[in-house]
Amino acid sequence: MNREECILFSGAAAGAEAEFGASAERHGVEEVNFSFEGHKDARTRGIRKLNHEELLQGDVSLAYVSKLMHRNYHDTPLFKKVLQTIWHQVNAGQEVYVIGKILEDNTVKGGTGWAAEFAKICNKPLFVFDQDQDGWFRWVGTEWKSHPEPVITHLHFTGTGTRFLQENGKKAIESLMDRSFS
Repeated sequence: MNREECILFSGAAAGAEAEFGASAERHGVEEVNFSFEGHKDARTRGIRKLNHEELLQGDVSLAYVSKLMHRNYHDTPLFKKVLQTIWHQVNAGQEVYVIGKILEDNTVKGGTGWAAEFAKICNKPLFVFDQDQDGWFRWVGTEWKSHPEPVITHLHFTGTGTRFLQENGKKAIESLMDRSFS
């Protein structure tokens, strides 16, 4: 795969998103970071500020997301905009890579979980690096299966995840990018 033709879609937030972006830059991969006015971006390369109309394209019912994720989310303008930008990230990518924690109910912890659930709904290849289990997993229809060394296979891919990036999560991102673009 030609790295010059690839695009990482992410969100420029601190943690996993910033690390995906930094690694993409080191590997010569273009990045598009969906954001919005007032968001604290950890990256400036490839920033794409979404306007009000674009944010509304990714609007989703918090009641629906809460039910799908088996938890309650606070209905704040900031959180809603974060979910809307995640919609754009997943919608733009052909496969999705997430750094986080897989919970017992097969969802992923935190707001990052919406990226994983939306990827499932869209039937996109979905990989999660679980920092607690120290390994990659792939969603295969109804369950997570261990997938030790995934490789990016689509020109447009999404990289997102937790703000609380651990050293093993950082290494997982760099190894994924090395395997895919070296």
